[in-house]
Amino acid sequence: MRGLGARMLGAALLRSHVYEEVEADPSSLGQAAFVVALACAAIGVASFVQGAQAGVSPQRLLFQVAVAGLLPAIGWLGGSAFAYMVGATFLRGPHTATDYREVLRTTGFALSPGCLRALACVPPAGLGLAIDLGATLWMLVAGVVAVRQALDFTTAAAIGTCVSAALLLWLLVWGLSVAPLPL
Repeated sequence: MRGLGARMLGAALLRSHVYEEVEADPSSLGQAAFVVALACAAIGVASFVQGAQAGVSPQRLLFQVAVAGLLPAIGWLGGSAFAYMVGATFLRGPHTATDYREVLRTTGFALSPGCLRALACVPPAGLGLAIDLGATLWMLVAGVVAVRQALDFTTAAAIGTCVSAALLLWLLVWGLSVAPLPL
């Protein structure tokens, strides 16, 4: 078994054997959750610095940091659930043998490049935006590799699963945002 740092680096470098290792190691769920927490903290730090530099009020800054910091975790849990549901049922391949925890472990490590998002507050603003966008795209590609390995898929099936899961997650969030609140 490899250490957390080596696993994060391997996952960030899109090494499929690292995702296979994480998939096969039930004890790595805590490590995966820690990686997600690091990604949440990174974007939270960048959001705080950007808000503080812009002179945002303390209440708004707290809200902004909380939302930005929670989004990776929500995306991880929800996206993994939808990827598991879609991949293990509708797009199930002949070699697909997985459970939700395996998908959670691999997709958690796919957020390793998200640690770079702490640099999104680096001036000038264009550089910070490029870093944030680059890290986000990197995480999406890593997510496809994670799903591919967890579900024993082809890359095309993993892309289809990830796109379907993202659409389902978006529909859920959109539905919750437009639904009237019960009083």
